[in-house]
Amino acid sequence: MRTFTREELKKYDGRNGPAYIACDGRVYDVSGSFLWQKGKHQAMHFAGNDLTGALKEAPHGPDLLERYPIVGELID
Repeated sequence: MRTFTREELKKYDGRNGPAYIACDGRVYDVSGSFLWQKGKHQAMHFAGNDLTGALKEAPHGPDLLERYPIVGELID
């Protein structure tokens, strides 16, 4: 499985390629979701970032991410 630093993850912002987000150390490919078009979700969240903290405020839990492929893990 591939590892990503926070700097590497930023390259996958969904604007001109894949949209990846991180949560709880896992990196997910959300490119295929209509909710993540052009790397934006609900005009509040952006691909290429660790959204672990943001998911605590979301109306859904991190289990929703199980719909998307895990492409790697986030390392510090």
